[in-house]
Amino acid sequence: MVLEGKVAVVTGAARGIGRAIAERYTREGARVVIADLNEAGAQSAAGEIGGDCVGIAFDVTRQESIDALIASVVQRYGRLDILVNNAGLFDLAPTVEISRESYRRLYAVNVEGLLFTLQAAAKQMIAQGRPEGGGCAGKIINFASQAGRRGEPLVAVYCSSKAAVISLTQSTGLDLIKYGINVNAIAPGVVDNEHWEHVDSMFAKYEGLQPGEKKRAVGAAVPFGRMARPEEIAGLAVFLASPDADYIVSQTYNIDGGNWMS
Repeated sequence: MVLEGKVAVVTGAARGIGRAIAERYTREGARVVIADLNEAGAQSAAGEIGGDCVGIAFDVTRQESIDALIASVVQRYGRLDILVNNAGLFDLAPTVEISRESYRRLYAVNVEGLLFTLQAAAKQMIAQGRPEGGGCAGKIINFASQAGRRGEPLVAVYCSSKAAVISLTQSTGLDLIKYGINVNAIAPGVVDNEHWEHVDSMFAKYEGLQPGEKKRAVGAAVPFGRMARPEEIAGLAVFLASPDADYIVSQTYNIDGGNWMS
């Protein structure tokens, strides 16, 4: 129960890694808001998780939705302690086929949406101030990717958007720590969830592969020997939100079975 009494928002948590984090946070005693574009999915996930977990509609590309999310959380619980910026999009294409529409869509969610959700949460955490007796005013955890650590031939826009997340984590973390707000990030490797079904189908299109072939090859290439499971990412999200991580500032942690070292 290391998060007992804390109020957490996890974006894009109707499924996958976000849902695994929401489940784990709830078990650790937090009151959790699943914020997702898929409102029905968010509410269904919250109902299945149980405890003090609720699902609400959230569009990370709209400032009014970001503001409404923070206001709703504060109205319901009186405060916000943890933000997990998990919402994200993926796309791929050869360099000569990248469209402005795809570029703008990915950056609107993965970079712009993440930054302004972080900003809104930070404003609320600053207004709350540090708790009596010391401790942090809040924890913000951004989701980067191993794709942000290196380029990949078909994934220029996604890779660059996740590299931007790593950079934003460094700069905002250095700025906000004076208020007692820790900003850090997680860079997962390949994770076996619904997201990779979509990724596999896109690689199949451009590389002439059979369905499932890319996914099997990528999993086998991980030094650990397989893809991660969503729940294996959640433990690090708990740690970074806990008091044990109070002295950690602006870091991005790889959790990828040994794929990348930094």
